Amino acid sequence: MTRAEKAARIVRILNQLYPMPPIPLRHDDPFTLLVAVVLSAQTTDRKVNEVSPILFSRAATPQEMAEMEVEEIRDIIRTVGLAPTKSKNLKALSAQLVSEHAGKVPADFEALEALPGVGHKTASVVMAQAFGVPAFPVDTHIHRLAARWSLSNGKSVEQTERDLKRAFDRSMWNDLHLQIIYFGREHCPARGHDLTRCPICSWAASKKRIREEARRPR
Repeated sequence: MTRAEKAARIVRILNQLYPMPPIPLRHDDPFTLLVAVVLSAQTTDRKVNEVSPILFSRAATPQEMAEMEVEEIRDIIRTVGLAPTKSKNLKALSAQLVSEHAGKVPADFEALEALPGVGHKTASVVMAQAFGVPAFPVDTHIHRLAARWSLSNGKSVEQTERDLKRAFDRSMWNDLHLQIIYFGREHCPARGHDLTRCPICSWAASKKRIREEARRPR
C-alpha cells in the first residue's frame, strides 16, 4: 500500500467515526479559545473545561484579564497543571494583546507565537479552530499515532507535523487534527493497546511495530 493509499483509507475511517468533530475546549471567541489552549498544556481538556467558565465569568476579554492580579488568576486555575506559570502568561499575553493588537487575537502565526506562553502548537490550534486557517497542530496523541501508522518516524513533533502535512491534503488538516485526537483517546491508547484489533493500526502499522507493542507490559 502506498502512503497516498494509506492516507486515503485513514481519512475514510476517521470521517465515518467523526464526521463533524467538535472542538473539545469550551470557548466563545478567539480569545477564550486561546486562553483555553494555553491552560490545556499538560492538563486534560476535561479539567480545563471545569476551570475556564469560572475564569471567563471574571475575565472574558484581554482587557479584563490584563486587569486581574496574577494571584487571582492562579487561584481560579489552581487545579490545572503549571498554574503559577500559566497565570503569569495569561496576564502577560492579555496585556500584550491590548497594547499591540487593540485587544484582538491576531490571525497570524508569528504574532501569536510572540505572545507569552504561546508556542507553535497553541498558535496552530487557534489559527485552525478560531480562524479556519489550515494547520496541523501535533499533540501527544497525533505524534504517537503518526508513528504507529508509519506516517512519520516519530523523532520530533516538528517532523511529524511536516510528514502529516505532506501525507494529507491541506483542506483536510483542521478536521483531521481533531479526528486523530478523538481516535487516539477512544480507540488507540498509549498503553495496553492491541494493535491487531485496532480499526487502523491493524493494517496501517508495520509488522515490526505490532510485535514491539505486543511485547510491552500491559
